[in-house]
Amino acid sequence: MFTLVIGGSASGKSEFAENLILASPHMPRLYIATMEPFDEECRTRIARHRRMRAEKQFETIECYTSLSSLRLAGGGCVLLECLGNLAANELYSPAGAGTAEGALDAILSGVDVLLGQCEDLVVVSNETFTGGNRYAGETDDYLHLLADANRALARRADRVCEVVCGLPQFYKGAPV
Repeated sequence: MFTLVIGGSASGKSEFAENLILASPHMPRLYIATMEPFDEECRTRIARHRRMRAEKQFETIECYTSLSSLRLAGGGCVLLECLGNLAANELYSPAGAGTAEGALDAILSGVDVLLGQCEDLVVVSNETFTGGNRYAGETDDYLHLLADANRALARRADRVCEVVCGLPQFYKGAPV
């Protein structure tokens, strides 16, 4: 089962996605984290998240770019968090694809590789498109990449859900 969960900042999307994985009977529970530890604040946040996930029996795998290179034990559940970080890393990180087209290809091929290695995949992404602002340059490039990735993954997903104020709204597939 492949589920795409989108939502705005602090919408409850991450908690909802974790609960989808916790409800699955498949083990192990793998958490693919995409936030690069650029500074002490990031490292502190990552450490806190790792502790919280460990309590829920998640094994954390850090993967900032090149998702398709991951080789998992097979079976189980995978939570990929978050597509917004992965898109930025693929677009801007020296280790990333470097172009919007290359970044999109890297993201989609990476998700395909994950789908071939697990029973359940939940991908968390950001909803950043309702603000009504137009951005220039690299910010607009990033937003277009994320929108393209969200649309492509929504087409592939069995379920697509947006979380607003902690409430899930399913656009595709049935609620759990």
